[in-house]
Amino acid sequence: MPVKIRLQRHGKKGKPYYWIVAADARSKRDGKYLEKLGAYNPNTNPATVELNVDGAVTWLQNGAQPTDTAKAILSYKGALLKNHLVGGVRKGALTEEQAEAKFNAWLEEKAAKVQAKEAGLSKADAEAKAKALEAEKAANEARIAAAIPAPVEEEVVAEETAEAVTEETTEVVADEKTEAVAEETAEAATEEPAEVKEEE
Repeated sequence: MPVKIRLQRHGKKGKPYYWIVAADARSKRDGKYLEKLGAYNPNTNPATVELNVDGAVTWLQNGAQPTDTAKAILSYKGALLKNHLVGGVRKGALTEEQAEAKFNAWLEEKAAKVQAKEAGLSKADAEAKAKALEAEKAANEARIAAAIPAPVEEEVVAEETAEAVTEETTEVVADEKTEAVAEETAEAATEEPAEVKEEE
């Protein structure tokens, strides 16, 4: 029975989540499997990989063939390296202690690289947030600066209307005064002939 180490898709549309399984090569992609070896979540950055390294090495020793993607994941988690070291121990080139020391050193180096990548991503996120905040502050200041001249224009309009009202009232007052003067002159004119007649 040919065995493959491959990915079995789970999750929802647009958000895939995979199990890493050892399955018969003739079974369906999401069908029966012989053993679940781990999980792979590509939705996070960096991708989250959980793997039973010893179980994967056992299957590799028994002749299981990984698919291309599964091979990349096994290499990322060190299963292929451990399989290589186990082969060296079996041939007598290494002792188990040496193989374990090499594997642990590789794991530490890999963990440092992953941590550095996570730190770089978090720094980039922080810088992007700072830039977005500065842009938002600039936009708010521009909006406030654009809103300040509007009340000044309203004040100018109010002053102009006040001046127009005062001009109208002065014109009305002047008209009333001229009317009053005209009435007084008219009354005086009517009174003068009567006085003249009396004198005669």
